[in-house]
Amino acid sequence: MSSVSVVIPCYKYGDYLRACVDSVLDNPGVDVRVLIIDDASPDDSADKARAIAASDPRVEVRVHEQNKRHIATYNEGLLEWADGDYVALLSADDMLTPGALTRAVALLDANPNVGFAYGHPVHFQHPGPPPPANQGTGGTAVYPGHWWLERRFREGTGCITSPEVVVRTDLQRKVGGYDPELPHAGDIEMWMRLAAHADVGYVQADQAYYRLHGQNMSQVDFAGQLDDLRQRKTAYEAVLRKTRDLLPEADRWDDMVHRRLARFALRRAVRAYDRGRTGTVPEEELVAFAAECWPQYRTLPEYRGLQVRRRVGAKTMPYLQPLVLSAVAAKGREWLWWRSWERRGI
Repeated sequence: MSSVSVVIPCYKYGDYLRACVDSVLDNPGVDVRVLIIDDASPDDSADKARAIAASDPRVEVRVHEQNKRHIATYNEGLLEWADGDYVALLSADDMLTPGALTRAVALLDANPNVGFAYGHPVHFQHPGPPPPANQGTGGTAVYPGHWWLERRFREGTGCITSPEVVVRTDLQRKVGGYDPELPHAGDIEMWMRLAAHADVGYVQADQAYYRLHGQNMSQVDFAGQLDDLRQRKTAYEAVLRKTRDLLPEADRWDDMVHRRLARFALRRAVRAYDRGRTGTVPEEELVAFAAECWPQYRTLPEYRGLQVRRRVGAKTMPYLQPLVLSAVAAKGREWLWWRSWERRGI
């Protein structure tokens, strides 16, 4: 029977812990061990964690005397404690769907070339109950790691929220832990780094519940989207720096993702005019970021669209938006971008 070590970092999420741990332990055919790491929560989260551990020998608890922040907490569990065949990182406010570990382990057991497996995350709004999970029909897919990685560079976004991932433990140790220089994009950088070394498995089922409650670390406002773009840029550059010798087309991917990120930034500036939000969206900083990413940014269609909007003016543009084809197209791209944000969860 394959074993899975599940690390559950917790900071002031004690009210969610019981549901989180129960969702992990209920996975038939898998030897599961759980470590809850309370990062010096100022409330009773540590007491609730200890109560859960006292009721089940498969659960351990560590309590930090001082807050070490999330990256250090992740790495403590993943690199110092985990000793199962596979490892998963699950925030205390999230849950696995029924049988998620069973399905992921079956894929990984059957495909030794696969470094990690993920599936579909279900987002639900707290305090409502999560919807029923689609447990699939047993379908899976295996993607060549470099093919999957190129898709990430081509799109410039992540496709994984986080709790739905199960990693081969020896590969996790090989590539190392989360990068402390990437507090808000460490997850996307980790998945890409793993894919540089191994193939990627996909379980065709709902694999995790991601709880939306207003305190998620991934909640970002309009101005914060620029910070996200900067973090993504740093994440892609970190992957190339750490794995370039494994990637024959690294130079092309480097060029591709920087152009993509420049377009994202310019689209945000364009949409500020279309939605009458030039007073809250940092247009000049977005353009400067685009220039930093892609020196030829003035040749991009988004920049030409921005120039048109500047001439029309911020007050008039919202009224003309339905008549401008580029604005309509931008709406569709904006929706896709927001969908990618929903899938991320840093």
